[in-house]
Amino acid sequence: MTTYNIAIDGPAGAGKSTIARKVAKELSYIYVDTGAMYRTIALYLLRKGVDAAQESAVAAVLPEIQVSIRYEDQAQQMLLNGENVSGLIRTEEVGNMASKVAALPCVREKLLDLQRELARTHDVVMDGRDIGTNILPNAQLKIYLTASVETRAQRRFLELTQKGVDCSYEKIKEDIEKRDDQDMHREIAPLIQAKDAVYLDSSDMTIDEVAEKVRSLCQQGR
Repeated sequence: MTTYNIAIDGPAGAGKSTIARKVAKELSYIYVDTGAMYRTIALYLLRKGVDAAQESAVAAVLPEIQVSIRYEDQAQQMLLNGENVSGLIRTEEVGNMASKVAALPCVREKLLDLQRELARTHDVVMDGRDIGTNILPNAQLKIYLTASVETRAQRRFLELTQKGVDCSYEKIKEDIEKRDDQDMHREIAPLIQAKDAVYLDSSDMTIDEVAEKVRSLCQQGR
């Protein structure tokens, strides 16, 4: 069985999940949000009070964690030991913890088989930090999606305020810069553009324009 895999990498707040989800729906592919997988583990560690800086402590509790995925209307639902935590993993606290645990080899190894199996058995759009460079190095289409720090912070600020969340633009910008530094300088699978990835800056593009560009590149490659 030959599947078609689209890998979308890029920094925090670049719109990877939004674009990947939209493209997957339009192409009838499965959308795989790898960040949600790390966030699910991060949520468990936060609940348990485990320090992500102590890899041995994280490794000790990993056997207690079962991460699984269920799809409802092509939407990925994250299950933590059977509990649907999709609505609990999108906080800044969980996101910052996820960035730390994603740098740990023991965590990455736990999720790698699940990610590759999904890509081997389905046409997928998968987004994350190292999909094209590490998880799916043979993906037929690789995108490096980015935007300026200011644009990414403004998008996140608007998203949160529209949900009624009291937040600070400057704090969000600071968090994004910190995430960028963590992701780009971690020892294991740092965020870099794959040599064969298409660079796409979405700072001055709408969601529809970015999605159309990705679909066009996919159609050219099929």
